Amino acid sequence: MLTIWTNAKFGDSHRALLAEGVKPHRLIFSTQLSASNLAKAAADPTMQEADIAFGQPDPEQALQCPRLRWIHLTTAGYTRYDGAAFREAFGGRGSVLTNSSMVYNEPCAEHVLAYMLANARQLMPSLDTQRTDRTWPTLETRAKTALLVGQSVVLLGFGAIGQRLAELLAPFKMQITAVRRRPAGDENVRVISEAGLTEALATADHVVNILPDNPATVGYVNAARFSAAKRGAIFYNVGRGTTVDQVALLAALQSGQLGAAYLDVTDPEPLPPEHPLWTAPNCYITPHSAGGHQTEPQRLVQHFIENLRRFEKSEALRDRVI
Repeated sequence: MLTIWTNAKFGDSHRALLAEGVKPHRLIFSTQLSASNLAKAAADPTMQEADIAFGQPDPEQALQCPRLRWIHLTTAGYTRYDGAAFREAFGGRGSVLTNSSMVYNEPCAEHVLAYMLANARQLMPSLDTQRTDRTWPTLETRAKTALLVGQSVVLLGFGAIGQRLAELLAPFKMQITAVRRRPAGDENVRVISEAGLTEALATADHVVNILPDNPATVGYVNAARFSAAKRGAIFYNVGRGTTVDQVALLAALQSGQLGAAYLDVTDPEPLPPEHPLWTAPNCYITPHSAGGHQTEPQRLVQHFIENLRRFEKSEALRDRVI
């Protein structure tokens, strides 16, 4: 029998689903529940008893728990666990880290598609009109609307979210190019290395940033890359706010180099009310909600339980990071 520790904060029904799903194993609910998937969790001495941790365990404490064989994160992001020291120490002793990319790839991909359709059909300007002067600019609005069919997209990153987005965009017959550090060889889109990015940006109608936060990606989308983009391109960010130079983003919006920006993530978060991105031209912001969906807690629990069944049988775990 394994001991499973969790600091994920679930409602009663989902706690019950988790308790039932992990049977016959022992389940410990931490007294330091993590109110948000994005917040750093406090250390909890009860994790010393755990073979498995589910949620957002403190990474330093995890290294001090010799029994801990597997961590399953309730996020797709894993920045706190992505340092070389943690990877070497945790992976070096044979322990495994998985995340919940399979829970968040669908909502994040749908969020980007919603952004794209809203932009193409001029929904945001129409909403502004409804909330202000309530005029009826039929000809102007029709003239500005666009079709996604045949347009080109550059995806910065091609993990689970990028792959699902490519599937959703397939019916629009868009020309999709993905930047990937380590191509798998079985991608269903054109894949390029960073060396080919400047050329790809020059013809892209849409640039979608899905990059995680790590030392190699901080400020990755910078002034030079915005300048290399096709004038009037639309920029989307559902990766991490730290991967974008927001001063350069603001300048690109103000100059018209970018036609619009749709941001689900910023740096910092929450974005202060006085931050200039709130009032930048054609900049639309959602509050880090792309991964959200009504069945999110249920799907998080189910994904963990499915991986637990694999762990019991020594099968390959899904969404393995380390």
